[in-house]
Amino acid sequence: MPLYTNLDGTTPDKGPLDILRWQITDRLTGKRRREPSRPTPRRENDGAGLRALAPHATWIGHATWVFRLGGNLVATDPIWSDRIQAAVPRFAPPGVPLDRVPEIDVVTVSHAHYDHLDLPTLRRIGPRARYVVPRDNADILHGAGLRDVIELGWWESVDVGELRITLVPAQHWSMRLPWDRNRRLWGGFVFESREGCVYHAGDTAMREETFRDIGRRFPEIGWAMLPIGAYDPPWFMQPQHMGPEEAARAFELLGAERLLAMHWGTFRLTDEPLHEPPERLRAEWARRDLDRARLWILDLGETRPLG
Repeated sequence: MPLYTNLDGTTPDKGPLDILRWQITDRLTGKRRREPSRPTPRRENDGAGLRALAPHATWIGHATWVFRLGGNLVATDPIWSDRIQAAVPRFAPPGVPLDRVPEIDVVTVSHAHYDHLDLPTLRRIGPRARYVVPRDNADILHGAGLRDVIELGWWESVDVGELRITLVPAQHWSMRLPWDRNRRLWGGFVFESREGCVYHAGDTAMREETFRDIGRRFPEIGWAMLPIGAYDPPWFMQPQHMGPEEAARAFELLGAERLLAMHWGTFRLTDEPLHEPPERLRAEWARRDLDRARLWILDLGETRPLG
């Protein structure tokens, strides 16, 4: 496998000494935040609305969305598991139980980190779906018995019926095992159809040139699904994750119509309380004097039409 880097040549993965500083030294010196998290807002959803043929999107939690576009029901970075790798517990249950979700046509996985490529969930979705992943990730899915897997490099596309799916760059890294660090590509996805254009950023840090380029190549993005959580402490997280203020800036650079907030309120991976990211995003939105109707902070299980 090749060794991948970001567009700027960086690989912002942190090593054992950085983890030791964060987990032990920062704790002993009182630098870690440990405020309790308030419950993540939730709407009951039995999945019936997901059967609608008109375009719509539902936030399941973390970076997982289920949306219909171009005649396909798509799931992004699906994780319905109660824990990440049997270790990190789920703070809030999925917005819609997987057994209430209609058959999924297309699954996209942005990178190999365990909170985005969750094999127990992919096995439950099963082989009927078509899987689209970045380069050098297909073997993981093949090992789970999933054979219909398409790999893409950055800016490469595949058509699934009336839906065109393009892998776009992200500012991140990958590792599943110690010996495959940055040996598997990562990215985001743009979904295009006659009904509109959706961008799912996966995991990414802020890099203005990347978002500007994506917006230039895809000037009709209607819905930008952007991560807003997992940012504290900044010295550790900023090279690999965006915070709410950076997500607002990325939205402007993309030129998208609406921002759909994700990657918050589901798993406690970092030090900020899980309810904080949307509060900071709303404040930044007001500071930038952006139209409140263009900011979608959905409750878990909330379905909205894409129209």
